[in-house]
Amino acid sequence: MFDIGFSELLLIGAVALIVIGPERLPRVARTVGHLLGRAQRYVGDVKRDIQREMDLDKLDDLKSQMEDAAETVKTSLKETEESLQNPLKEAKESLEEASQSVEELVKSSRQEIGQALEPEHSTQQTNAAPSDPAPADQPAEEKPASTTETPS
Repeated sequence: MFDIGFSELLLIGAVALIVIGPERLPRVARTVGHLLGRAQRYVGDVKRDIQREMDLDKLDDLKSQMEDAAETVKTSLKETEESLQNPLKEAKESLEEASQSVEELVKSSRQEIGQALEPEHSTQQTNAAPSDPAPADQPAEEKPASTTETPS
């Protein structure tokens, strides 16, 4: 701080001895020592506070840089998500359309098969002779007995 050499300190000590006197000089020297110690501690505290403030400013700058980087990553992820979602949505829509067209084809095929089978069933039923025996409550028709004559 101050550029005071040893010879200057001796000169100050000699003047203080003459002005203050030998009886009070030790008390004054002790008091000056305490004051200088307090001043040094105060200067040290101020230096530490200034250093903390500088560190906090650096941390704030670092924090803002990290927040900017995080925001950039977040937007990048959103863009990536959107770029991946669009093809997936298109694929889903095309699959749904394909599924609907397949369902329509299956329904129309079933209807065509059903229409093709209906005439066969109806002709089979009309062409078939009833093979049911006569009901039990109706008397069975008697067949005329064939008369075969035996030669005598």
